[in-house]
Amino acid sequence: MVALAVGSAAAARWVVSPAPGHVVIAPAVSINQNLHPGATPSVVPPASPAPPSVPAPSVPQPQAASPASPASLVPEPQVAPVPGPAGGPADSPVPSGGSVVAGDARSALAALPVKGPAPLTGYSRAAFGPAWADVDRSGCDQRNQVLARDMTAVQLRKGSRCVVASGRLLDPYTGKQINFVRGQGTSEAVQIDHVVALADAWRTGAQQLDQQTRAQMAGDLLELLAVDGPTNQAKSDRDAAAWLPANKAYRCHYVARQVAVKAKYRLWVIPAERDAIDRVLAGCPSQPLPTT
Repeated sequence: MVALAVGSAAAARWVVSPAPGHVVIAPAVSINQNLHPGATPSVVPPASPAPPSVPAPSVPQPQAASPASPASLVPEPQVAPVPGPAGGPADSPVPSGGSVVAGDARSALAALPVKGPAPLTGYSRAAFGPAWADVDRSGCDQRNQVLARDMTAVQLRKGSRCVVASGRLLDPYTGKQINFVRGQGTSEAVQIDHVVALADAWRTGAQQLDQQTRAQMAGDLLELLAVDGPTNQAKSDRDAAAWLPANKAYRCHYVARQVAVKAKYRLWVIPAERDAIDRVLAGCPSQPLPTT
Protein backbone atom coordinates (compact mmCIF):
# COMPACT_ATOMS: atom_id res chain seq x y z
CA MET A 1 0.00 0.00 0.00
CA VAL A 2 1.30 3.49 -0.90
CA ALA A 3 0.39 6.71 0.99
CA LEU A 4 0.53 9.98 -0.92
CA ALA A 5 0.37 13.52 0.47
CA VAL A 6 -1.77 15.69 -1.73
CA GLY A 7 -2.32 19.45 -1.39
CA SER A 8 -0.52 22.50 -0.04
CA ALA A 9 0.87 23.39 3.33
CA ALA A 10 -2.34 25.23 4.17
CA ALA A 11 -4.54 22.17 3.76
CA ALA A 12 -3.43 18.62 3.40
CA ARG A 13 -5.30 15.36 2.99
CA TRP A 14 -4.08 11.88 2.66
CA VAL A 15 -5.11 9.53 -0.08
CA VAL A 16 -4.45 5.89 0.40
CA SER A 17 -3.98 3.91 -2.74
CA PRO A 18 -5.35 0.48 -1.93
CA ALA A 19 -4.12 -2.73 -3.21
CA PRO A 20 -6.57 -4.68 -5.35
CA GLY A 21 -9.48 -6.04 -3.31
CA HIS A 22 -9.01 -3.52 -0.40
CA VAL A 23 -11.26 -0.66 0.76
CA VAL A 24 -10.47 3.05 0.31
CA ILE A 25 -10.10 4.75 3.74
CA ALA A 26 -10.91 8.49 4.06
CA PRO A 27 -8.49 10.81 5.94
CA ALA A 28 -8.76 10.84 9.74
CA VAL A 29 -9.14 14.59 10.09
CA SER A 30 -9.09 17.76 8.11
CA ILE A 31 -7.34 20.60 9.91
CA ASN A 32 -8.45 24.08 9.09
CA GLN A 33 -5.31 26.22 8.94
CA ASN A 34 -7.11 29.43 7.99
CA LEU A 35 -7.00 30.75 11.57
CA HIS A 36 -6.21 34.20 12.89
CA PRO A 37 -3.52 34.44 15.55
CA GLY A 38 -4.55 32.95 18.88
CA ALA A 39 -7.54 31.00 17.50
CA THR A 40 -7.95 27.39 18.36
CA PRO A 41 -7.83 25.07 15.45
CA SER A 42 -11.12 23.39 14.74
CA VAL A 43 -11.38 19.76 13.90
CA VAL A 44 -13.97 18.62 11.42
CA PRO A 45 -15.07 15.11 12.17
CA PRO A 46 -14.55 12.71 9.37
CA ALA A 47 -17.43 11.52 7.27
CA SER A 48 -18.74 8.07 8.07
CA PRO A 49 -16.84 5.53 6.10
CA ALA A 50 -18.73 4.00 3.23
CA PRO A 51 -19.71 0.39 3.80
CA PRO A 52 -17.61 -2.14 2.00
CA SER A 53 -18.86 -2.79 -1.46
CA VAL A 54 -20.27 -6.26 -1.73
CA PRO A 55 -20.76 -7.72 -5.17
CA ALA A 56 -24.44 -8.22 -5.95
CA PRO A 57 -25.40 -11.86 -6.14
CA SER A 58 -25.73 -13.15 -9.64
CA VAL A 59 -29.44 -13.63 -10.49
CA PRO A 60 -30.13 -15.86 -13.42
CA GLN A 61 -32.03 -14.01 -16.12
CA PRO A 62 -35.16 -15.70 -17.51
CA GLN A 63 -34.80 -16.89 -21.03
CA ALA A 64 -37.12 -15.21 -23.55
CA ALA A 65 -39.80 -17.55 -24.77
CA SER A 66 -39.08 -18.73 -28.22
CA PRO A 67 -41.79 -17.95 -30.79
CA ALA A 68 -44.39 -20.65 -31.10
CA SER A 69 -44.01 -22.75 -34.13
CA PRO A 70 -46.86 -22.67 -36.66
CA ALA A 71 -47.81 -26.20 -35.64
CA SER A 72 -48.41 -25.09 -32.03
CA LEU A 73 -50.79 -22.26 -32.95
CA VAL A 74 -54.48 -23.18 -32.67
CA PRO A 75 -56.55 -21.24 -35.22
CA GLU A 76 -59.78 -19.59 -34.10
CA PRO A 77 -62.86 -21.47 -35.22
CA GLN A 78 -64.47 -20.08 -38.33
CA VAL A 79 -68.26 -19.75 -38.28
CA ALA A 80 -69.93 -20.40 -41.57
CA PRO A 81 -72.59 -17.81 -42.58
CA VAL A 82 -76.18 -18.94 -42.29
CA PRO A 83 -77.95 -18.76 -45.64
CA GLY A 84 -80.60 -16.11 -45.95
CA PRO A 85 -84.19 -16.97 -46.82
CA ALA A 86 -83.52 -16.69 -50.52
CA GLY A 87 -80.31 -18.73 -50.36
CA GLY A 88 -78.03 -15.70 -50.17
CA PRO A 89 -75.77 -14.64 -47.28
CA ALA A 90 -77.43 -14.07 -43.93
CA ASP A 91 -77.93 -10.50 -42.85
CA SER A 92 -79.39 -8.61 -39.92
CA PRO A 93 -82.98 -9.55 -38.99
CA VAL A 94 -83.92 -5.99 -40.02
CA PRO A 95 -83.70 -5.99 -43.82
CA SER A 96 -81.63 -3.56 -45.77
CA GLY A 97 -84.79 -2.25 -47.40
CA GLY A 98 -86.02 -0.53 -44.26
CA SER A 99 -86.01 -0.26 -40.50
CA VAL A 100 -88.53 -0.23 -37.69
CA VAL A 101 -90.35 3.10 -37.42
CA ALA A 102 -91.67 4.32 -34.06
CA GLY A 103 -94.12 7.08 -33.20
CA ASP A 104 -97.78 7.63 -33.95
CA ALA A 105 -99.43 6.15 -37.00
CA ARG A 106 -100.93 9.37 -38.36
CA SER A 107 -97.55 11.13 -38.48
CA ALA A 108 -95.99 8.09 -40.12
CA LEU A 109 -98.82 8.02 -42.69
CA ALA A 110 -98.18 11.66 -43.56
CA ALA A 111 -94.53 10.79 -44.24
CA LEU A 112 -95.30 7.97 -46.69
CA PRO A 113 -94.96 8.71 -50.41
CA VAL A 114 -98.27 8.89 -52.30
CA LYS A 115 -98.27 7.44 -55.82
CA GLY A 116 -100.46 5.54 -58.20
CA PRO A 117 -100.28 1.73 -58.21
CA ALA A 118 -97.62 -0.03 -60.23
CA PRO A 119 -98.69 -2.88 -62.51
CA LEU A 120 -98.76 -6.44 -61.18
CA THR A 121 -96.44 -7.55 -63.98
CA GLY A 122 -94.01 -10.15 -62.69
CA TYR A 123 -95.86 -10.76 -59.41
CA SER A 124 -96.00 -14.23 -57.90
CA ARG A 125 -96.06 -15.58 -54.36
CA ALA A 126 -92.64 -17.10 -55.05
CA ALA A 127 -91.23 -13.58 -55.48
CA PHE A 128 -91.55 -13.27 -51.68
CA GLY A 129 -89.66 -16.46 -50.89
CA PRO A 130 -90.84 -19.78 -49.45
CA ALA A 131 -94.09 -19.61 -47.47
CA TRP A 132 -93.61 -19.35 -43.69
CA ALA A 133 -89.81 -19.56 -43.95
CA ASP A 134 -88.06 -19.07 -40.61
CA VAL A 135 -86.64 -15.69 -41.59
CA ASP A 136 -85.91 -14.65 -38.00
CA ARG A 137 -83.99 -17.91 -37.37
CA SER A 138 -85.94 -18.75 -34.22
CA GLY A 139 -85.99 -22.44 -35.07
CA CYS A 140 -89.77 -22.40 -35.71
CA ASP A 141 -91.58 -21.52 -38.94
CA GLN A 142 -93.46 -18.24 -39.04
CA ARG A 143 -96.96 -19.77 -39.17
CA ASN A 144 -96.48 -21.63 -35.90
CA GLN A 145 -94.81 -18.61 -34.30
CA VAL A 146 -97.84 -16.46 -35.09
CA LEU A 147 -100.33 -19.09 -33.92
CA ALA A 148 -98.48 -19.39 -30.61
CA ARG A 149 -98.27 -15.60 -30.23
CA ASP A 150 -101.88 -14.72 -31.07
CA MET A 151 -103.80 -17.56 -29.43
CA THR A 152 -104.41 -18.56 -25.83
CA ALA A 153 -104.58 -22.04 -24.26
CA VAL A 154 -101.97 -23.13 -26.79
CA GLN A 155 -101.03 -26.81 -26.87
CA LEU A 156 -98.03 -28.03 -28.84
CA ARG A 157 -97.83 -31.30 -30.71
CA LYS A 158 -96.27 -33.97 -28.54
CA GLY A 159 -92.53 -34.08 -29.05
CA SER A 160 -92.39 -30.69 -30.81
CA ARG A 161 -91.36 -27.32 -29.46
CA CYS A 162 -92.91 -25.47 -32.41
CA VAL A 163 -95.97 -27.10 -33.95
CA VAL A 164 -99.19 -25.75 -32.45
CA ALA A 165 -101.77 -28.53 -32.11
CA SER A 166 -104.62 -26.47 -30.65
CA GLY A 167 -105.52 -23.13 -29.16
CA ARG A 168 -108.16 -20.45 -28.81
CA LEU A 169 -108.22 -17.31 -30.98
CA LEU A 170 -110.13 -14.12 -30.30
CA ASP A 171 -110.29 -13.06 -33.94
CA PRO A 172 -109.34 -9.38 -34.33
CA TYR A 173 -111.20 -9.00 -37.65
CA THR A 174 -114.61 -10.25 -36.48
CA GLY A 175 -114.38 -10.19 -32.68
CA LYS A 176 -115.51 -13.82 -32.43
CA GLN A 177 -113.77 -16.67 -30.63
CA ILE A 178 -112.43 -19.60 -32.66
CA ASN A 179 -111.26 -22.92 -31.28
CA PHE A 180 -108.34 -24.06 -33.38
CA VAL A 181 -107.52 -27.75 -33.81
CA ARG A 182 -104.80 -28.78 -36.22
CA GLY A 183 -105.91 -31.38 -38.72
CA GLN A 184 -107.43 -32.11 -42.08
CA GLY A 185 -110.40 -29.82 -42.63
CA THR A 186 -109.93 -27.93 -39.31
CA SER A 187 -106.62 -26.06 -39.64
CA GLU A 188 -108.18 -23.66 -42.18
CA ALA A 189 -110.41 -22.18 -39.48
CA VAL A 190 -107.48 -20.00 -38.44
CA GLN A 191 -105.27 -18.55 -41.15
CA ILE A 192 -102.28 -16.22 -41.14
CA ASP A 193 -102.97 -12.93 -42.88
CA HIS A 194 -100.36 -10.70 -44.51
CA VAL A 195 -101.67 -7.39 -43.16
CA VAL A 196 -100.34 -5.64 -46.25
CA ALA A 197 -101.39 -8.13 -48.90
CA LEU A 198 -98.36 -9.25 -50.90
CA ALA A 199 -99.97 -8.28 -54.21
CA ASP A 200 -100.73 -4.83 -52.77
CA ALA A 201 -97.13 -4.59 -51.58
CA TRP A 202 -95.95 -5.45 -55.11
CA ARG A 203 -98.11 -2.65 -56.56
CA THR A 204 -96.71 -0.12 -54.05
CA GLY A 205 -92.98 -0.66 -54.24
CA ALA A 206 -92.08 -4.25 -53.30
CA GLN A 207 -91.20 -5.03 -56.92
CA GLN A 208 -88.20 -2.73 -56.41
CA LEU A 209 -86.93 -4.66 -53.37
CA ASP A 210 -84.43 -7.49 -53.68
CA GLN A 211 -85.56 -11.09 -53.21
CA GLN A 212 -84.15 -11.43 -49.71
CA THR A 213 -85.83 -8.26 -48.45
CA ARG A 214 -89.18 -9.36 -49.92
CA ALA A 215 -88.78 -12.70 -48.12
CA GLN A 216 -88.03 -10.85 -44.89
CA MET A 217 -91.16 -8.77 -45.34
CA ALA A 218 -93.39 -11.77 -46.06
CA GLY A 219 -92.17 -13.47 -42.88
CA ASP A 220 -91.94 -10.40 -40.66
CA LEU A 221 -94.06 -10.91 -37.52
CA LEU A 222 -95.11 -7.26 -37.84
CA GLU A 223 -96.78 -8.18 -41.14
CA LEU A 224 -98.52 -11.35 -39.90
CA LEU A 225 -101.73 -11.91 -37.91
CA ALA A 226 -103.69 -15.04 -36.99
CA VAL A 227 -107.28 -14.40 -38.09
CA ASP A 228 -110.55 -16.05 -39.03
CA GLY A 229 -109.96 -18.13 -42.18
CA PRO A 230 -113.06 -17.18 -44.24
CA THR A 231 -112.56 -13.48 -43.39
CA ASN A 232 -108.98 -13.64 -44.58
CA GLN A 233 -110.15 -15.18 -47.86
CA ALA A 234 -112.71 -12.40 -48.28
CA LYS A 235 -110.08 -9.70 -47.76
CA SER A 236 -107.89 -11.22 -50.50
CA ASP A 237 -105.33 -8.65 -51.75
CA ARG A 238 -107.36 -5.50 -51.12
CA ASP A 239 -105.96 -2.41 -49.43
CA ALA A 240 -107.63 -0.20 -46.80
CA ALA A 241 -109.57 1.73 -49.43
CA ALA A 242 -111.40 -1.47 -50.43
CA TRP A 243 -111.46 -3.49 -47.20
CA LEU A 244 -111.48 -2.89 -43.45
CA PRO A 245 -112.22 -5.33 -40.61
CA ALA A 246 -115.88 -5.70 -39.62
CA ASN A 247 -114.75 -5.28 -36.01
CA LYS A 248 -114.64 -1.48 -35.86
CA ALA A 249 -112.85 -1.55 -32.49
CA TYR A 250 -109.84 -3.06 -34.24
CA ARG A 251 -109.63 -0.73 -37.24
CA CYS A 252 -107.19 1.74 -35.68
CA HIS A 253 -104.83 -1.11 -34.81
CA TYR A 254 -105.24 -2.64 -38.26
CA VAL A 255 -104.41 0.45 -40.31
CA ALA A 256 -101.60 1.41 -37.91
CA ARG A 257 -100.01 -1.97 -38.59
CA GLN A 258 -100.35 -1.43 -42.34
CA VAL A 259 -98.64 1.96 -42.02
CA ALA A 260 -95.86 0.44 -39.91
CA VAL A 261 -95.17 -2.26 -42.53
CA LYS A 262 -95.18 0.22 -45.40
CA ALA A 263 -92.86 2.59 -43.53
CA LYS A 264 -90.47 -0.18 -42.56
CA TYR A 265 -90.14 -1.51 -46.10
CA ARG A 266 -90.31 1.88 -47.84
CA LEU A 267 -93.51 1.21 -49.72
CA TRP A 268 -95.94 3.89 -50.80
CA VAL A 269 -99.70 4.36 -50.50
CA ILE A 270 -102.06 5.16 -53.32
CA PRO A 271 -104.27 8.27 -52.85
CA ALA A 272 -107.51 6.40 -52.06
CA GLU A 273 -105.69 4.15 -49.61
CA ARG A 274 -104.06 7.12 -47.87
CA ASP A 275 -107.44 8.84 -47.49
CA ALA A 276 -109.11 5.71 -46.10
CA ILE A 277 -106.38 5.18 -43.52
CA ASP A 278 -106.42 8.84 -42.53
CA ARG A 279 -110.19 8.72 -41.94
CA VAL A 280 -109.75 5.82 -39.55
CA LEU A 281 -106.84 7.45 -37.73
CA ALA A 282 -108.77 10.71 -37.34
CA GLY A 283 -110.75 8.87 -34.67
CA CYS A 284 -107.55 7.77 -32.87
CA PRO A 285 -104.92 10.43 -33.68
CA SER A 286 -102.49 9.17 -31.05
CA GLN A 287 -102.62 5.54 -32.21
CA PRO A 288 -99.04 4.24 -31.85
CA LEU A 289 -97.25 2.29 -34.53
CA PRO A 290 -96.73 -1.34 -33.59
CA THR A 291 -93.13 -2.52 -33.81
CA THR A 292 -93.60 -6.30 -33.56
